[in-house]
Amino acid sequence: MAETKKLLRALAGETQDVPPIWMMRQAGRYLPEYRATRAQAGDFLSLCYNPELAAEVTLQPIRRYGFDAAILFADILLIPQALGADLWFVTGEGPRLSTITSQADFDVLKPATDIHETLSPIYETVKILSRELPSDTALIGFAGAPWTVATYMIAGRGTPDQGPAHALREGNVALFEALLDRITVATIDYLSMQIEAGAEVVKIFDSWAGSLKGDAFEKYALEPCRVITKALKERHPTVPVIGFPREAGEKYVGFGKATGVDCVALDNSVDPLWAAQNVQVDGCVQGNLASRHMVTGGQALVDETNAIVDAFSKGPHIFNLGHGITPDADPENVQLMIDTVRSR
Repeated sequence: MAETKKLLRALAGETQDVPPIWMMRQAGRYLPEYRATRAQAGDFLSLCYNPELAAEVTLQPIRRYGFDAAILFADILLIPQALGADLWFVTGEGPRLSTITSQADFDVLKPATDIHETLSPIYETVKILSRELPSDTALIGFAGAPWTVATYMIAGRGTPDQGPAHALREGNVALFEALLDRITVATIDYLSMQIEAGAEVVKIFDSWAGSLKGDAFEKYALEPCRVITKALKERHPTVPVIGFPREAGEKYVGFGKATGVDCVALDNSVDPLWAAQNVQVDGCVQGNLASRHMVTGGQALVDETNAIVDAFSKGPHIFNLGHGITPDADPENVQLMIDTVRSR
C-alpha cells in the first residue's frame, strides 16, 4: 500500500521521526556491482537503453542499503537524443551532443510527440522496477528541467558557466524560447509515460538553475517547472513532483508554492536551519548533506547528518545529499550515513 512507503508519506506532508532516505546517483560508479554491470552493457548509453541491466543497477543500491526509494537509472540527455540530437559520451570527459545554435539546427529536431520510440526502453525499465522493487520502496522517475537540458543542447557539452546558453538567450531569444518550449512539451510526455509505466514520484532536475539571475530565473527555471508540474497534475493528480533548482539560493524561498511541486530539493550551499525557516514552512524539503562526506566519512559525516535531521525535524523531510554521490565515494560511508539517520 502506498501509505506504508515512507517517501510518499513525506511527500504528502507527514512529519516522521526518522525521515526517508535515498541518494542522488545512488546507482553509480562508487559501487563495484554497478561497475561490473556497466562493463557487461559495454558503455553508458547501452546501459541506459537495456531495460534488464538498467533495472539491475537501479536495484543494486536497494539490495545493499535498503534505501526508501529507488530512482530510475537513465540520463537527462536522453530527451535531446529522442528529439534527434546526436549524443555520445567521451570517457573521462562526459557527454557530447550536436549543437543547436541556429534556426536551421532547430528545424531538424523532431516534434515532441515523436520521442517515445527512442525512449520506450526507459518505460520498460520502469515496468520491471515496479514489479521487482520491495513493497515498501518507492519508485522515482525523473527528467532534466528545460533550462538545464537546453544548456547541453546549445553548448554540445557541459560548461562551467552555461555561457553558450546565456549567449543564445540574449542574442536570439525567439530561438532560445522555441527550444525551451520543445523540451518542455517533450518532458511532460516523457514523465507522464514514466508514471503510466509505474513511477510513483517524479523529479525535475534543474542542475544549472543557479546560473539564471533575476527575472531570468523566474522565466526560465521557475516557469517551465510550473508548466510541467501543472500538466502532470492534470494527468496524474495523485503523483507527487519533486523540484530541484540547484543553487537557487534565495530563490528557493516560495519555489514550492509558485511551481506547485510537492517537495523542494535543496543543494548543500544553503544552511538547513535557514531552509527550515524559509522553505520547509511551505511543505516537504529534500536534502542536503554535502556529497564530499561520502568520500571523507568520519565524525564530520555523523555530525552533519545529525544537524540536518535536527534542523528539518519539525516538518516533512526526505534525507538526501545536496548533489549526486561522486565516483570516489566510499560505500562504507553511505552505510554510516544511513545508520546515523535511522538509529536516532
